[in-house]
Amino acid sequence: MIANSIQLPDDGSCAFCAYLNGTRPYTILARDEVTAMLVTREQRGVAHVLVIPVRHVETVLDLSDEEACNVMIAVREAARVIDRAERRPGIAVWQNNGVPAGQSISHVHFHVAGTLPGGRTEWGDVPELPITETEALADKLRAARDDLAVEQR
Repeated sequence: MIANSIQLPDDGSCAFCAYLNGTRPYTILARDEVTAMLVTREQRGVAHVLVIPVRHVETVLDLSDEEACNVMIAVREAARVIDRAERRPGIAVWQNNGVPAGQSISHVHFHVAGTLPGGRTEWGDVPELPITETEALADKLRAARDDLAVEQR
């Protein structure tokens, strides 16, 4: 692998890997062998999920071709699920690589969020929701995901 210039966060052990291996509680909306969708506790939009590769990958520069394809398909699926569940007039997708870009966890992740009333998403401080609330959001999103799956048959 060729070294890159990205300045990674000094975040110790990976929180996303801890969520995926079950050592830290978090709401996992969906997971397959390559990708996972997490319901973030910091809701910055009307339904805000994170799409990550299951393998620990620090930045978008480090994704394999297979992971890149699967992650983008999962991002599209997350957007479709949010659209179905929340019917927002806009959906934001963003991703940061390196501390100067705003990356705070050194595991590549894509944010997918329905826009807030009045537009945009929240970039400032937001309250951290308890797991019970992110699980309730996940239930709503899973129902929308199930509806979409039925329509695609």
